[in-house]
Amino acid sequence: MIDHDIPLNQINEMCRGSLLDRLGIEFTFVSNDKVEADMPVDSRTIQPIGILHGGASIALAETVAGFGSQWICESDETALGMQVSASHISSVSSGTVHAVASLIHHGRKSHVWNVDILSDDRKLVSTIRVTNLIVKQPLL
Repeated sequence: MIDHDIPLNQINEMCRGSLLDRLGIEFTFVSNDKVEADMPVDSRTIQPIGILHGGASIALAETVAGFGSQWICESDETALGMQVSASHISSVSSGTVHAVASLIHHGRKSHVWNVDILSDDRKLVSTIRVTNLIVKQPLL
C-alpha cells in the first residue's frame, strides 16, 4: 500500500529517472478505483511515421494500472503485471494523451483495470485491459 497522503507532485518526483520520466508520464489523479495520467505525443513516444506508438500507449496503461493496484495493496503485498490486451482505435500525432484507468475487479489475488487512452479532444485512441497479480512480499 502506498501512503495516500503523498501529494501528486511528490509521486511524480519519485518517478524521475525511470521509464515514466523518459516517456514524460505524469500522474494527474489517484483514488482507490481510478488513476489518471498524461503523456506527451512527441519524439519520445511516436513511431517513425509520426503517430503515437502502440507500445508507448501500453506502457502508459501498465503504468496507471500498476500504480492503481499498488495504491490499494496491503503493506505486505505488491502488484505484478500479469496480462495486457490492447485495442488501438485511432491515431494521434501531436499534443498529449490522457489515460483513465478504472478498477473493474478487486480480488485478493488479482486486480483488473480498464484503461482508456484519449486524445486532447477526448477521442478514444486505445482501450487496454490490464490484469495484475497480487503477491505477498518479499518476492525472493
